[in-house]
Amino acid sequence: MSEPTPQPQSQQTTATQEQAPRPRVVLVGGGFAGINAAKSLAHLPVDVTLVDRCNHHTFQPLLYQVALAVLSPADIAQPIRGILRSQANIQVLMDKVTAIDVQARGLTLASGAKLDYDYLILATGATHSYFGHDDWAHFAPGLKSIEDALEIRRRILLVFELAERQMQEHGWHPPLNFVVIGGGPTGVELAGAIIDIARHFLRSDFRHIDPAKARVLLLDGGPRVLAMYPPDLSARAEASLTHLGVEVHTGTRVTEVGPGWVQAQTGSGQTRIDAAVTLWAAGVQASPLGKLLGGAGGEHLDHRGCVIVNDRLNPPGLPEVFILGDLAHLEQDGRTVPGVAQPAMQMGDFVGRAVAADLAGQPRPAFRYFDKGDMATIGRRAAVARIQWPFRAHWSGLPAWITWLTVHIFFLIGFRNRVSVFAQWIWSYFTFTRSARLITGDQTLPGWTQQIQAGTQSRSEENAMQPAAETDPDEPVSTRTEPQ
Repeated sequence: MSEPTPQPQSQQTTATQEQAPRPRVVLVGGGFAGINAAKSLAHLPVDVTLVDRCNHHTFQPLLYQVALAVLSPADIAQPIRGILRSQANIQVLMDKVTAIDVQARGLTLASGAKLDYDYLILATGATHSYFGHDDWAHFAPGLKSIEDALEIRRRILLVFELAERQMQEHGWHPPLNFVVIGGGPTGVELAGAIIDIARHFLRSDFRHIDPAKARVLLLDGGPRVLAMYPPDLSARAEASLTHLGVEVHTGTRVTEVGPGWVQAQTGSGQTRIDAAVTLWAAGVQASPLGKLLGGAGGEHLDHRGCVIVNDRLNPPGLPEVFILGDLAHLEQDGRTVPGVAQPAMQMGDFVGRAVAADLAGQPRPAFRYFDKGDMATIGRRAAVARIQWPFRAHWSGLPAWITWLTVHIFFLIGFRNRVSVFAQWIWSYFTFTRSARLITGDQTLPGWTQQIQAGTQSRSEENAMQPAAETDPDEPVSTRTEPQ
């Protein structure tokens, strides 16, 4: 029997390398940063597990259009599995992370499953911040998810339905006041869209109320709206809002929110504002996942709960952990990189380059955010744009609105989504109709009953103070109630 032929040393080494397990990457979050990180890892010899509480990626810049019945949820959302179906090295789990052990390099999911990792990527974004008043959330919902958008849509459309019914039955209804708290991009977009839908899209739909008489109040504690934009664009945005009919109140700090009312501090003192619907766009805080990093991560959080990272997007002492998007606090040129879609996408792309450098035995590159500019839409044919690339300019009005529309169509994921959104916009623009005006779920509104009761009592007191009118016994009594 012949002896086996010994393999050359080089072939033995190659076989050992081929049998070695591939690096395991756990990616938490399917937003802009997470999806781009997954795509950047697609062609590397790593095994990726993407974990997200939802099964879909949401194009958040257009959430307000779902909230205002311009688009349906399917127009701005795409299943994560569908987006990544062609990437053979990626698997998707719909689950929630409950614990992270950075020492053992593992994490625990809500289902009880445990995942080990060689690289951990956290890209879980941000949530609402009510500055210690979480009880306000019931009365003033924010806008961060599809569920939030549908709840806001329900409340806005329900106000007009309840007012129509109240007017038909009793001849009066409470004031149709919409209060938006926060003058950032989300607040400005919501305020402009509400005034649009009230004055243009609902004007012929009701018989007993006039939706155009609705008031939209935008409250902000700072000296100007869109404070992160240059002063000239901020001033143009406020002028556009005022032209549309939005009542802008800067230097107004909200101190209390209740069912059907908002209490605010102004220069002249406290004031109470009746609100049929109150919406929150005043503050955000990072996802609580950063706190799960334990001692290393918990000691390096900023005031919003963001994890402070270096120029490789790593927390101190954790080179195998990457923090992306809204969860990351990164300083560049003395300024904090903003928590918006553009830097999140660039951070996701960077992760692939960093892991590829590790696998090649080369030093990691440094991340640098390339600012192309910012845009915010205000209403029909109105927007502001700070353009940094390919040229520098400050635009407002129709040119900025067309630019905003083009950019958002381009970045929507999926050909069907782009065609659908473009068709919806064109149809709405020329016909003043919106196809997604559906009210589902609960048909009650926080504070509406209290406003009805207060209005009834006030009217009864006014009638009691008026002297009884003398009537002619031979004159017939009219039963028609005049609307008020």
